[in-house]
Amino acid sequence: MIIFGLLAGRWWKTSLVLGAVGWAAVVFFTGAINASQIPVAALFGLVNTGVGVAIHQGVLWLVRRLRRSRSSTGE
Repeated sequence: MIIFGLLAGRWWKTSLVLGAVGWAAVVFFTGAINASQIPVAALFGLVNTGVGVAIHQGVLWLVRRLRRSRSSTGE
């Protein structure tokens, strides 16, 4: 889910929802958890996707800042 967050981090709200729902569905339908554990699995998917999204957004912010500083110095 971290990789999913890294790849789809541009659309962070959608990524977080899909990560939470998607992970819960995967582990439920593979038989790894029962129905009472779905909220915990969704939270786990949300947090993991959130880490990927945070890294993506951080890199995006850094690239934009570097581009802005280069354009303001006239290089």
